[in-house]
Amino acid sequence: MVYFSSPTFVAFGVRDTLNMADVLARRSCGLGHVRFEKTTSHPASIGASSMADTGVLEALLQRVEKADGGVDSLAAAAGLGVDHQVIVGAVKSLQALGDVISAELRSSKHWELTEEGTETAEQGSHEARVFSSIPAEGLPQAELMKLSFGKIGFSKAMSNNWIRVDKSHEGGPRIFRTVESIQDQVREKLLLVKRGDAAQLDEKEKNELKKRKLLAEVTVKSYWIAKGSSFSTTITKQETELTPEMIATGSWKEKKFKPYNFEAMGVAPDCGHLHPLMKVRTQFRQIFLEMGFSEMPTNNFIESSFWNFDSLFQPQQHPARDQHDTFFLSDPALAQEFPPEYLERVKKVHSEGGYGSQGYKYDWKIEEARKNILRTHTTAVSARMLYKLAQQEKFTPVKYFSIDRVFRNETLDATHLAEFHQIEGVVADYGLTLGDLMGVLHQFFTKLGITKLRFKPAYNPYTEPSMEVFSYHEGLKKWVEVGNSGVFRPEMLLPMGLPEDVSVIAWGLSLERPTMIKYGINNIRELVGHKVNLQMVYDSPICRLDS
Repeated sequence: MVYFSSPTFVAFGVRDTLNMADVLARRSCGLGHVRFEKTTSHPASIGASSMADTGVLEALLQRVEKADGGVDSLAAAAGLGVDHQVIVGAVKSLQALGDVISAELRSSKHWELTEEGTETAEQGSHEARVFSSIPAEGLPQAELMKLSFGKIGFSKAMSNNWIRVDKSHEGGPRIFRTVESIQDQVREKLLLVKRGDAAQLDEKEKNELKKRKLLAEVTVKSYWIAKGSSFSTTITKQETELTPEMIATGSWKEKKFKPYNFEAMGVAPDCGHLHPLMKVRTQFRQIFLEMGFSEMPTNNFIESSFWNFDSLFQPQQHPARDQHDTFFLSDPALAQEFPPEYLERVKKVHSEGGYGSQGYKYDWKIEEARKNILRTHTTAVSARMLYKLAQQEKFTPVKYFSIDRVFRNETLDATHLAEFHQIEGVVADYGLTLGDLMGVLHQFFTKLGITKLRFKPAYNPYTEPSMEVFSYHEGLKKWVEVGNSGVFRPEMLLPMGLPEDVSVIAWGLSLERPTMIKYGINNIRELVGHKVNLQMVYDSPICRLDS
């Protein structure tokens, strides 16, 4: 018996090609139950008569039968008085029927007139038309230049010595003829091409006309059509469906069924695509998790200046807090709630000093600390988490990380945007030193496939000591900066309430720079923003960081 199912995609490993007659024949030979699934209709599987006009198909087959060795599709189109694309469609339809014909794709080049070349062939070259426009008494140059062909024709006619310019004429520069008659060779050459005699021109002449955009070399593709192994001038429509009526009447025995290709690939399902930044972000996140870090909540893009700057022991007159570097909010412009005791300790360490520091000795203002901004770094989140950690009854060592967006009022160029992603790692424990920071950095960057590291002393307002991290780039053959790091200052940690013998080491880098390196992108605007090519997102490979 034969089972039918609704149209579906056949995705099993059948290697031979079957048709419906084969199915019935196998059943009649006692080969057991056969289950047949019909594939969804495709333009290539419908009848040839619906793909191209049957009359054109039969006329083309008759020409192939009469031709000795075959016929060119361009010649067939001209002979049948139809567009060449109609013949191409007929060829595709006949190929879908099997080996009725053989079609070999050929290409040929020929020269043809451009739109401007056709106009020149009809009306003459620009220089000839300029010559014809000049009467015996001459013509003011200003009037000539008003003509559509004046500017180009004037220079060509001057180079041919057909005309001259009298700049001393009392009415202004005036143009006169220098010869009685001319021969418009440009038009004559174009007429040769138009008549199909382009072979009479040498390559130099063709290239000169091409340079003037009067002539174009065109590549024409056509099919050479010959008889196939199953050639016939009669078109037999192949059945694509086995109907109950065919089975009941037995007419399926005389029918010719279109073969089913069980190796055909299905249509790729529509699905989402991860942006390259998200792919690399996932890799970084996995590295942090493997190292035992916990992810910090970073869902607040808006931050107060207090948590973004003041809590990090960054003075209120620091250039980074200027409008040229930071985005300030107009509504709501000010933050309202702060831990009061912690706020007072931060104010004191800034203005008076403390915890072994002399501070910055300036008049610290709450109005400046209340200003709302778009956070300039995720270290503001680290400050909140460390303050929360300090409020516990008993300190416990922690390892935090975050990967999220930050905002800075940068000048936009190929490597800088006003919005980018910052990767940050923080470790808090008893007695951590600069050696511990270097060791963690070596472990972190080794997991990224970066083994050659150098550290350079640097300055940060909230870390001391501070280090810039450099890696040797094998492609560029030089050392490049890959991150910044340091040990948080006591002026930042002790006002929070952390024990005096607790140290916090931290480091950070951008997400965009390693992504651009991994994907070979030179301009950050091709990675982020409204100019991103979505096809790049669809086609980008899965990013696997070297290990």
